[in-house]
Amino acid sequence: MEAQPLTVLVVGATGTIGRLVVAEATARGHTVRALVRDRTKGAQLLPADAELVVGDVTRPETLPEAVAGDAIVLTLGSFGTGASSPQTVDYAGVRNVLTALASLDGARPRVALMTSIGATTRSSSYGHPLEWKRRSERLVRASGLTYTIVRPGWFDMNGPDEHQMVFLQGDRRRSGGPADGCVARADIARVPVAALTSPEAVGCTFELVAEQGAAPSDLRPLFAALDQDPPGSLDAVRDEANMPLDAESGPRGRWSRRRPA
Repeated sequence: MEAQPLTVLVVGATGTIGRLVVAEATARGHTVRALVRDRTKGAQLLPADAELVVGDVTRPETLPEAVAGDAIVLTLGSFGTGASSPQTVDYAGVRNVLTALASLDGARPRVALMTSIGATTRSSSYGHPLEWKRRSERLVRASGLTYTIVRPGWFDMNGPDEHQMVFLQGDRRRSGGPADGCVARADIARVPVAALTSPEAVGCTFELVAEQGAAPSDLRPLFAALDQDPPGSLDAVRDEANMPLDAESGPRGRWSRRRPA
C-alpha cells in the first residue's frame, strides 16, 4: 500500500544534497516546503512546484512560522568558519529548528537528519568539527520525535557502477578518506525521503555507503535489517562510548538527558 503524501520541509534545501532531496520528495508526490535564506536564490535553484519558506537556521526568530509540516529533512552543511561553522550550523541550526518546533502546540513531525560517516570519531583523521554533527544527532534523539539519522560516506566518489546501497551501524570506518565508503549524492537523497514513510526506519541511525551493483528499487528491506537505537539513549546503537555526557556542556550548562543545551 502506498504511503499517504506528506508535507515535507527541507532544511538545507539549496545545498547540493538538499536540492536533490527536494526533487526526490516532489517525485514521490509529497508537498515540499523549502527553507531558504534568499527567496530569489531559492527560486533559481529549486523547482517551481516547491514552496519557498524564508528563514535562517542561525536566526531562531525566523523559524517558528517556517517549520510547520508532517515531516522535516535536515541536510545542513557548514562551510567551516564564522557564521557557517559546524557549531553554528550543523549543531545550533538543528537545535534552533527543534526549539521552534517545541514552541508549536501539537507539532510532532517525522524527522530525517543527515550527518556524516565518522561522526563518532575523536581522532584527527576526520577532525573535531564532526563532533558537532554527533551533538546534533543527540538533540534529535532527545527531542522525543520520530526520527531516522543517516550518516553518508564521501559524496560522488563512488564508481559509475557502484550504486548498491549498504547500511552499516557502529561507525567504525575511520580512515578519514574515501576508503571509509563513498556514495552518490542522488542515492543519498533517496534515503531520508524514503525513511519518512517507512515504519522500518523509525529510531534507526546508520552509515550509508555504496558498493558495486544497481541501486535498489525498494529501501524497506535495508531499513528492516537495522537495529533501532536504544530507547532513552542519546547515542546510536553500537556507537563507541567515547564522548561522555558528563563532560559535555553548553551555553546553559551541563547537558540534560532530556534536552541537550
